[in-house]
Amino acid sequence: MNPLLLAANSASLPLFDQIRPQHVAETMGTLLEQADAALNTVTAAEFPAQWQAMARELDVATEKLSLAWGAVSHLNSVADTPELRAAYNAALPKVTEFWTRLGADAQLYAKYKAIDGQTLNTEQAQAHKNALRNFVLGGAELQGEERARFAEIQEQQAALSQKFSENTLDATDAFSYYASAEEMAGVPEDVQQAALAAAQAEGKEGYKLTLKMPCYLPVMQFAHSSALRATLYRAYVTRASDQSDATTQHLDNTQNMRQILALRQEEAQLLGYPHFGALSLVPKMASSPEAVVSFLRDLARRARPYAEQDLQDLRTFAHQRLGLQDPQAWDWAYLGEKLKEERFAFSEQEVKQYFPLPKVLAGLFKIAETLFDITITPDTAPVWHPDVHFYRIERAKSTGAADGQLVGQFYLDPTARTGKRGGAWMDDVHARWLRPDTGALQTPVAHLVCNFAAGLEVNGIQQAALLSHDDVITLFHEFGHGLQHLLTQVNELAVSGISGVEWDAVELPSQFMENFCWEWNVLRHMTAHVDTGAPLPRALFDKMLAAKNFQSGMQTLRQIEFALFDMLLHTAPAPQDVMPLLEQVRAEVAVLHPPAWNRGAHTFSHIFAGGYAAGYYSYKWAEVLSADAYAAFEETVDANGLPNTQTGRKYRTSILETGGSRPAMESFIAFRGREPSIDALLRHQGMGA
Repeated sequence: MNPLLLAANSASLPLFDQIRPQHVAETMGTLLEQADAALNTVTAAEFPAQWQAMARELDVATEKLSLAWGAVSHLNSVADTPELRAAYNAALPKVTEFWTRLGADAQLYAKYKAIDGQTLNTEQAQAHKNALRNFVLGGAELQGEERARFAEIQEQQAALSQKFSENTLDATDAFSYYASAEEMAGVPEDVQQAALAAAQAEGKEGYKLTLKMPCYLPVMQFAHSSALRATLYRAYVTRASDQSDATTQHLDNTQNMRQILALRQEEAQLLGYPHFGALSLVPKMASSPEAVVSFLRDLARRARPYAEQDLQDLRTFAHQRLGLQDPQAWDWAYLGEKLKEERFAFSEQEVKQYFPLPKVLAGLFKIAETLFDITITPDTAPVWHPDVHFYRIERAKSTGAADGQLVGQFYLDPTARTGKRGGAWMDDVHARWLRPDTGALQTPVAHLVCNFAAGLEVNGIQQAALLSHDDVITLFHEFGHGLQHLLTQVNELAVSGISGVEWDAVELPSQFMENFCWEWNVLRHMTAHVDTGAPLPRALFDKMLAAKNFQSGMQTLRQIEFALFDMLLHTAPAPQDVMPLLEQVRAEVAVLHPPAWNRGAHTFSHIFAGGYAAGYYSYKWAEVLSADAYAAFEETVDANGLPNTQTGRKYRTSILETGGSRPAMESFIAFRGREPSIDALLRHQGMGA
C-alpha cells in the first residue's frame, strides 16, 4: 500500500508518519495520469461547458494531485533528508509542467469562456472571473514558440527557486561554532543549556552555536563578547553567497538569483507587460508599481525622523554608557537590548519566563473562541515529528450549531530543528469545498509552522518551550492566517479561505491578531511563570507596553528597505545586479548601513523562493488594513477593557468567512463602513497623533 496515494485518492488527512521518499514517484505518476485524463475529458468537444460538470471531472482530479504534492512539499520544508529531497526534485519538473500546461490550455480556456455566467452563483462567478484572468496570465493566449518558451520558463523558475531554498537551508545547517564558557557570558541560561547539550550530544567541548534563529538571535542580543557576535553575524549575513567561507562556496545563490530575475522579466514581456512588477500586480489590490513605490516612499518620509532619533539614541547610549565610539553591525542588536533594559527596566529574558508554550496556546485559543464563537480542542492525526500537535475547531453551541459540528483542523509544528526551513508560515492541506463528486462538505485543514526554541530536558523531565514576546506575536500572526483559511463559509474551492484573496490583503488577518498580544486583559490569561506559575505582573506588562514602539522608526525603515528593493528589482527595464540596487535603496531610505560584504539578499527567500516577488510591500500595505480593522475593536471595547464580542462576530462574517469570494476592499468596507486610513497604523507605531 502506498500511503501517499491512498490518502490522496480518499481525500483524507495525509499519513505523514508513513510517507517515505520511495512513495513520491509512484504517487505523482499515477495522479498526473489521472489529472491528464480528466483534462482530456473536459476539453473534448462533446463535454458540456458547465461549471459543476467540469468541476466534477477536472477539479476532483487536480485536488487529489494538490493534496499529495502538498504533503510532499510540506515534508520537504519541515523534515528534509537527502532521499526526500532527491524524490522531490525528480518529481518537481513533471508537476510544474502539468500545472503550466493546465493554466495555458487553449481548449480549456475556451471551455471556461463558453460557460454561461447566468448559471453561476456569486462564489462561482468570482471564481470564474479569476479563472479567466489566470488563463491569460498563465499563457493561454500565447501561440507557437512563445507558448513553448513560456512553459520552459515556468519549469526553470521552479527548479531555480527550489535550489535557492535548498542552498539557504544547507548553508544555515552547515555552520556551527563551539564557544567557550567565557564567550557565552551574558547569553540567556536556557540558550546556554541547549547549546551545551547540543555539543555534548556530539561529544564536543564547549557550547554548540548555530544560525537557527532560537540560537542566533539571543546571542546577538545578549552575548557580551563582541568577537562572538561578529563571528555569528558574518556567518549569518554571508550564507549562500560569494562571501561565505570556502566550505560552502558551492551554495552561492548569486547565479540562481540572476537567472530567476531574467526569467521573470522574460515571462512578463511574453505576456505583454514591461516588467515583472506590472505582471505581479494584476491580481493584487495595488493599482500599479508606481502606486506601491509612492506608498513606500511616503511611509519612509513619515518614519525617517523617528528612525534618526532611534539611531541617535543608540549612538549616545553606546558612547556614554559603554564607551563604544564606533558601533559595528554586530553590535546594534546588543546595544538595542541594553538600551531597552536601561530605559524600561526589564529584559526580554525576564518576560520570556512567563510565556510557556502550552499556556500561550490556551490563551490564544481562548480569545479566538470568545470572539469567533468556536471551540478548539486537541485531535488526533498522523504527524511527521513528536513535537507536532493536531487540533480541531468546532462551532460553539451558542451559535445554534449541532454539538461537535466540525469547522476545520490544523497541525501546529512550533520548534526549530535540523532539516526544517527557517521562519514561520501557514499553509493549507486542503480547503473548504462542497465537493461536486459526492455532495459532501470538505472541511479545511491547515499547517501552522514556527521555529521556536525547544524546551529543555531537566533531570529527565522535558520542560515546555519558553517563548519570547516576539515569539508570541509570531504565533498569533500565523494563527490569524489559519483563521482565515479555517473559518471560511465559502463552498467554492477556488475562492474558499485564503484562495483567491489578493496577495496584498492576505496579511490583514495575521497582522490583525498581533494586536491582542498588547492587550492586558488578553495577555494576562496566557502567562504563568515557568517556576512559580505566577501570572505576568501588571507592572512588567506596563514596561513592555511602554517599550512597544521602541525603535519602531528603524524597524519601519528596514521593512520599507526590503519592500522598495523588491519592487525596484522587478520593475527595472532589464535584470539588475542585486547588490548595487540594494545599496542604492539603502542610500535612499536606511539610517543603518551594513558592511559591504553583507549578502542578506542571497537568503531573501520571500522573493526568490516564495510568493512575495514584487509583493513584499504587502506586509506594510496590509498593516494599514489590519491597524484600521483593529481600531474598530479599540472603539468598541467593553467596560472591563475586553474586546467586544459583537465586533468580533462582525469581523468574522465580513472578513474571515468571505475568503476570496469578493474583492478584499469590499470585505473591508463591509466591516469598517469605509475605505482604510493610514492614521491607525501611524498611531499604533508611535508615529502619529
